[in-house]
Amino acid sequence: MKVTVFNGSPRAEQSNTNIIAQAFLEGAKSAGAEVENVFLIHQDIHHCTGCFSCWFKTPGKCIFKDDMEALMEKYLASDVICFASPVYTWNMTAALKNFVDRLVPLRNPVAVQSNGRYDMETRIVKFPDSVVISNCGFPGDHNFETIKEVFKSCNPVLEIYRNTGHILKSDQEEIKAKVTEYLDCVKRSGFELVKNGKVSENIKRDLQMNLVSTDDYIKMMKV
Repeated sequence: MKVTVFNGSPRAEQSNTNIIAQAFLEGAKSAGAEVENVFLIHQDIHHCTGCFSCWFKTPGKCIFKDDMEALMEKYLASDVICFASPVYTWNMTAALKNFVDRLVPLRNPVAVQSNGRYDMETRIVKFPDSVVISNCGFPGDHNFETIKEVFKSCNPVLEIYRNTGHILKSDQEEIKAKVTEYLDCVKRSGFELVKNGKVSENIKRDLQMNLVSTDDYIKMMKV
């Protein structure tokens, strides 16, 4: 099994989002998966221009010859892909959105209906299973409302939403212990997904654990 994270954080390896993604991949690897962490900000990905050449002129192929060709191969070779992004103005980052837009060659210009919803016919037999990892620097779960709605379309098998994300790098011993507990849970989610094909409800519940009170976190933000 291959698990690939497409990380949309502009801070790439140094991001709080990556701390979570790395823990997830560590768990997946310990269960026997081949893993890869792709930082989209380092890739040359042209913006989709809506020319639809990939539908009508060169079906399945984009006209732009950039890093997206290799990234598409990684995407299609994966059994599980993870969309990872911090919250930027309510939604995923531009880097991740740009990548997602360039996946349009995987569709055909034929509308299909399912449960009252219309989408474009898929060109491939099966998409990889999807995981969503998102991190936000503010407290509260409402920060993820837009991202949750956006990724409904890919029917994610696992969603990991982490508020108060700045404390993932805290040097306070009490908080570091709580962060370690949380990241261990993230690792177990990656392990279970690869080993069992799903994540237990107990782990999903623990992924929502509070790392710090809202009042204490707001005080930290003012320092």
